[in-house]
Amino acid sequence: MLPFDVLFPTRVIFGVGELARLGGEAKKLGKKALLVTGGKSSKATGLLERVCALLEAEALPYVLFDRVEPNPRTTTVDAGAAVAREQGCDHIIALGGGSVMDAAKAMAVAAHAGRPIYDYMRGNPAGLWKELQPIQEALPILAVPTVAATGSEANGISVLTHWETHEKSSINGPGLFPRTAILDPSLTYTVPAHVTAEACADIFSHLFEAYLISEDGTHVQDGFTETLIRLVVQYSTVAMERPADEEARSTLLWASTLAISPFTLAGRGAGYPLHGAEHPLSGFFDIPHGRGLAILTVPYFRQVIAPDRPERLARMGRACFGVTELDDRAAAEATIEAVRAWFTRMGITQRLSDFGIGRDQLPQLAEEAVRIGGRGADHLSSSRALYPNDILALYQACY
Repeated sequence: MLPFDVLFPTRVIFGVGELARLGGEAKKLGKKALLVTGGKSSKATGLLERVCALLEAEALPYVLFDRVEPNPRTTTVDAGAAVAREQGCDHIIALGGGSVMDAAKAMAVAAHAGRPIYDYMRGNPAGLWKELQPIQEALPILAVPTVAATGSEANGISVLTHWETHEKSSINGPGLFPRTAILDPSLTYTVPAHVTAEACADIFSHLFEAYLISEDGTHVQDGFTETLIRLVVQYSTVAMERPADEEARSTLLWASTLAISPFTLAGRGAGYPLHGAEHPLSGFFDIPHGRGLAILTVPYFRQVIAPDRPERLARMGRACFGVTELDDRAAAEATIEAVRAWFTRMGITQRLSDFGIGRDQLPQLAEEAVRIGGRGADHLSSSRALYPNDILALYQACY
């Protein structure tokens, strides 16, 4: 296990019905809120109306910004930040899934600093991000997740898309950690089955990516990770079949928060190579992020992890998917089949060709994955260095 420095400053309030505390908790953060959400689901379910009533009951002024799209754009972030500055908002409330929370966190940065959020993004040709990250300061943030997926409610990361160039990458730093997160599982009951499946693929990826390429000796982190993977696999289909199952939704919501936390990641010396490979796909073609990860996962296991780290893939299979083969290579192959079967049960089995991606576009996407995801290196770091040709081979296997 490598040395590590853990920061987990978010206060988490968890439980069915805990949304009722929103007004009082928001009032602790400031005098006027920018309430950030998407344009459809929170209105359709009546949740936005409930949240507005809770803020009004506490006599907390707020300004509504309801224009966040999936794979949130830098232009949207800059527009929200401008509203916050013009209206004198001194804190941000994020109500929605990962896209809304990521956009709201970025608005908190841009509103505080008064500069375009693209300046902070990795891959920005001007290279400003090298000076501006990690981000230390932003307006206070309160996050209310409505989907169990990204864990953005309690981490210091925001992923954005600069649509003009189709660059999708992250910003990060301690300033992006929400001060408070209210995790009310009942808010996830209305999440459709296909979105639940995509969300579970995202949680799974947050868990397996660093686990499979981890440094040795991460026994505590391995135990956390294996438990969370088992629970995500177990409760994913339950939540899809019975959307209002409190146990399933509560388990997935807390698992999504922990999956991308220091409790599973610290000391591993490993990151998210598959996320780096996926980001150009959703950055150029607006594929739902979790679905893009699901498309890439099985080929990534076959082409990269099984040859390089069969013992880790075998361990994951035995601990999380009921694999019984004693030989590591046989167990690794059985694990791949178990994951494929789980994705099939959830209905996330598309290929890249299903989303209008041309085969001739794959080399450019592979180059972009390494340019941004490599963070200045000429490769993505996985069980071995993955160069553009390796990413291209991965895409071709998914086509």
